[in-house]
Amino acid sequence: MQNLAAMSRAELIGALLAPVLPKDHPPADQVNDLESAYFGTAAVASEASDTLLDHKLGVARELLMRDLRAQLSAGPVMNSPQALRDWLRLHCASLQHEVFIVLFLDAQNRLRSAVEMFRGTLTQTSVYPREIVKSALERNAAAVALAHNHPSGSAEPSRADEFLTQNLKSALALVDVRVLDHFVVAGDQCASFAERGLI
Repeated sequence: MQNLAAMSRAELIGALLAPVLPKDHPPADQVNDLESAYFGTAAVASEASDTLLDHKLGVARELLMRDLRAQLSAGPVMNSPQALRDWLRLHCASLQHEVFIVLFLDAQNRLRSAVEMFRGTLTQTSVYPREIVKSALERNAAAVALAHNHPSGSAEPSRADEFLTQNLKSALALVDVRVLDHFVVAGDQCASFAERGLI
């Protein structure tokens, strides 16, 4: 499968608009039953169709993520909270393990870069404040927004999440980097620490 991140916008749109099956391939329901039973042609056609459909969904996801990222880079991230939530949901949608994402922002709170810094298991991720501080300094970030997912399906922040957020806020404050928010993503839910008064 192609690396979608390396494709240009024009290539992605072309892939999205391409036919699901080659023009000369008969639809699965028109394949002769005897031939299907003998050669498995219908199963092959169905499998090829599913693979191409999965590819098209991946292409559509890549296009959406690029557009949302462009919105977040154009102005202050917190002025587009829905775009940020949508980007986080798309990023975490298919993950079966926890990830910890740091969005590095400039002095006007525009997105400089979004980095998946730590990867964990189904229920936990080890996060190292020193590495986040180091990355913030390397990127000359003035602020950060933090995010992680809960593959379990509950976006409710845990006590450990709250403790980690306060530790990161303290560590980053030592180098004049503000923590604007911390999001917990689970399925279509996205809980904000700032909205709950936890930052």
